[in-house]
Amino acid sequence: MDSPLRIIFAGTPVFAAESLRALLHTQHQVVGVYTQPDRPVGRGRELKPSPVKELALARKLPVFQPVSLRDNQAQAELAELEADIMVVAAYGLILPKAVLQTPRLGCINVHGSLLPRWRGAAPIQRAILTGDKETGITIMQMDEGLDTGAMLYKMACPISEHDTSASLHDRLAFLGGDALLTVLEAIENDEPFAPQAQDNTLATYAAKLSKEEGNINWLASALDITRAIRAFNAWPVAYTQVHGQTVRIWQAHIVVGEKTSAPAGMIIKADKQGLWVATGDNRVVAIDNLQLPNGKALRYVDVLNSRKELFETGTHLGNKA
Repeated sequence: MDSPLRIIFAGTPVFAAESLRALLHTQHQVVGVYTQPDRPVGRGRELKPSPVKELALARKLPVFQPVSLRDNQAQAELAELEADIMVVAAYGLILPKAVLQTPRLGCINVHGSLLPRWRGAAPIQRAILTGDKETGITIMQMDEGLDTGAMLYKMACPISEHDTSASLHDRLAFLGGDALLTVLEAIENDEPFAPQAQDNTLATYAAKLSKEEGNINWLASALDITRAIRAFNAWPVAYTQVHGQTVRIWQAHIVVGEKTSAPAGMIIKADKQGLWVATGDNRVVAIDNLQLPNGKALRYVDVLNSRKELFETGTHLGNKA
């Protein structure tokens, strides 16, 4: 093996922290960690460091949190680290051309999809929402476009009909670390993967999620509704309205073989056997876990035991009165 690589790591959320954690189990030298500035959270709006920063500080790594990398001073600071390569995973800041060209071997990205499918901010959620059967990790040589760079290595991951974005995220986060180490080992041994250009005609865009997307449209099909509930778990969490209150729905399933002529969004059953709701294609969705305002997520039977009046048969969920 050649000498270890000098690496700058750039990332922010848990997904990125797993790639950093994998790096720290190698002989490579992480010379600097870039992450988003601390953000205010909770009712007290206290500043909270990112998962990547927490890990970096625990390992006594130098941390940098510029608001932008377009600033000349920030670029000079990065250059002073004299890195061989920069590894980026869900960082959240655009890398300008000057930064992309600073490390000797350029910048590579750990992306949570099988590119060119699902370029953009929310590839995991969009894959579930659309009903994809498979996703994965792509290690990409970064360029100035949005996830448009040449692909170096891919690892596939199946999506089950029970996967939520939370469960799929966790699997992909670990897979990302494995894929990253595979690529770095090849680079270190001077046997790098041949870059493969993306086919732009196959590209899809994974737009950033909004809270408004979580509002369930009961006129949609049962399949689309259950996919949305899975895709928005754990953020923004699917929700609906009942008697003027907003209820979050964490888990649901299609009642196999059940049909109904009831209007979409109407509760057609609310007892120990199930909390069933009619959908736009005359099928039935059973709500398994839900959360009342200022409460915690509970099984539907526990909610019915305490607030049965909210979910009586014939009640219409959604914005309709």
